[in-house]
Amino acid sequence: MKKVIIDKQLCNGCGLCTPVCPDRTIDLVDDKAAVVGEKCMVCGHCQAVCPTKAIKVSLIATELGLENIQENLKAIRPGRYDTDELVRLMRSRRSCRNFNDRPVDLSILTDLVKIGTTAPSGTNSQAWNFTILPTRKEVAFLAQMTADFYRYLNKMAANPIIRTIGDLFSGGVLTNYYRKYYTTVKTGLEEYEADGTDRLFHGAPAAILISVRKAASCPGEDALLASQNILLAAHGLGLGSCLIGFVVEAMRRRKNMRKAMKIQEKEEIYAVIALGYPDEQYKRVAGRKVIRPRILSTG
Repeated sequence: MKKVIIDKQLCNGCGLCTPVCPDRTIDLVDDKAAVVGEKCMVCGHCQAVCPTKAIKVSLIATELGLENIQENLKAIRPGRYDTDELVRLMRSRRSCRNFNDRPVDLSILTDLVKIGTTAPSGTNSQAWNFTILPTRKEVAFLAQMTADFYRYLNKMAANPIIRTIGDLFSGGVLTNYYRKYYTTVKTGLEEYEADGTDRLFHGAPAAILISVRKAASCPGEDALLASQNILLAAHGLGLGSCLIGFVVEAMRRRKNMRKAMKIQEKEEIYAVIALGYPDEQYKRVAGRKVIRPRILSTG
């Protein structure tokens, strides 16, 4: 199948498609755009820049097919967006740890996944996969498996002999866990067993898991870039969100958890996002630690 299709009748020979092609697959031949190379990362730059709609990339869809958001296919040029509002959105979004019981419609969760795929990825691999947990039942199922893992880990970490032996092979990982997380996890497990208090997902009624094929050039970065898109879009749609790192760690160490969540062997899990309608409302944007960037000068 040809990845790039050029309609010679529509092409006006402007040449805008040639410099934007990362693989130099397109060039002008007899004053018309033509495919001259074998490589194509299916980025769609050529299609997006063409003023006459003469180019189509066969493996990509122009529209995301969102159900809850009206799509506008006209690109926003650099400098033509309200950056003040963008920064305000970024600063307004906070990790939510208080959700109400209102369910999240599956169409909204599906839209969030599609929005996640608009993130950049290494060599445009787009090698991610998304698993939607649409109701509280599925979220609670994953929470129970996670609790089982940490119950076992805490039992191991509480034993000084096992910690010492384990540290010989792990560089002190078990002792570090014992010092930083053991007590907090122990308290959380006790509350969960006593009255069902959910200190892991915070009562979220839905979640999205992001995994990426291990063969991707930048799998971790790809997943987290997609996560940021989902977090910001969720805020815009009225949802609260929270990245749940404890679940990611448990899933990486328990094959049965990955299997239950339909994560394939060739994939790695990188993000678990709790989602739901927030039972909290903030009046001001989030603050941040003061950062002093390093300025490199070779002069």
